[in-house]
Amino acid sequence: MPETDATMQKFEALVAPIAGRASLTDSIDGDLGPDVQTLRKAGWLCACLSSADGGQGWGTDPAGSLAALDALRILGRANLSVARLFEGHMNAVKLIALYGDDRQRAASVAEVRRGALLGVWGADDPDYPVTMACEGGEIRLAGAKRFASGLSLVDRAIVIVPDADGGPYMLLAPTNAVERSDATGWKMAGMRATRSGRYDFSGLVLSDDSLLGQKGDYLREPHFEGGIWRYCAAHLGGAEALYKTMLAELTARGRTDDPDQRRRIVACATALETSRLWLRRCAREIEADDAPPGKTTLALLAREVTEAACRTTMEIVDRSLGMKAHEEGSAVERMKRDLSLFLCQAAPDAKRERAGRALVAACDLAETL
Repeated sequence: MPETDATMQKFEALVAPIAGRASLTDSIDGDLGPDVQTLRKAGWLCACLSSADGGQGWGTDPAGSLAALDALRILGRANLSVARLFEGHMNAVKLIALYGDDRQRAASVAEVRRGALLGVWGADDPDYPVTMACEGGEIRLAGAKRFASGLSLVDRAIVIVPDADGGPYMLLAPTNAVERSDATGWKMAGMRATRSGRYDFSGLVLSDDSLLGQKGDYLREPHFEGGIWRYCAAHLGGAEALYKTMLAELTARGRTDDPDQRRRIVACATALETSRLWLRRCAREIEADDAPPGKTTLALLAREVTEAACRTTMEIVDRSLGMKAHEEGSAVERMKRDLSLFLCQAAPDAKRERAGRALVAACDLAETL
């Protein structure tokens, strides 16, 4: 058996309990704590640390990029809400590895080894955006974040603080205060269990060494937009789960000899494989040590390919399974809701426009990028 197949089977066996709990957690009050604990005990949170820090470099080292891709895909197949939190953890570990000083890196590595789940919270409450005031070696925060995924689960987050004079700042802040968390505003049909609610930072005082990197580092390429290959991998995993469920259902019904169904199966399979190949290229080239900022365009294009593959899959599943695909509480219905919402992340029209500008500027095929 090829090593990659063996790895995927190992990953699938590990996340099987997460897949088994997915329907139970499909609510705003759904508890993903046991699922995070499964990842914690399996060493997945620590796997995101660089090899120099004792991890496997998932998302932090070039050598760990393909394993990270497969882990996100497998977790996306099991439960997209859990995959969303794990991708946020991987992103936070990556940012600390890139921009943290020695003290910050050592402290974060120690936290992750103790089992901490990290996150990255960027979206501001439109009526009360996060601001900071620096004085006497302290940073005093005001304002709130919304769509802050993992309320009550994320122990520490990289909080993005906008700045009117340039790029934003990044702050490492504790995010485990129950009294500051409010998930009641998270009323989405999909990704319910992520508890992506509001977190109020008002009055929180941090030391000035909580600043991560320099102003504007957060937007540095190829790691800002370039990093979207990670959540695209989770998207792909969700679509792969729909495809596999469709195949199993058609087989059970004895419908696989229907030529219309076979045409749909072929269209779905080729779309998913196309996305996987694009994302493998992204993971290898964007995470390379010498990757230039222009490699970001690869990720923007891969996002387009992945979204198209996911939407093709959802449409084909609807046509193939008919009313069964809309049965409330079924795995297919839940996965479609979750995937439809997850694909909205983040500002897809702006990403498409940026990719178009880059292609026009290059005036060449995408393979040359």
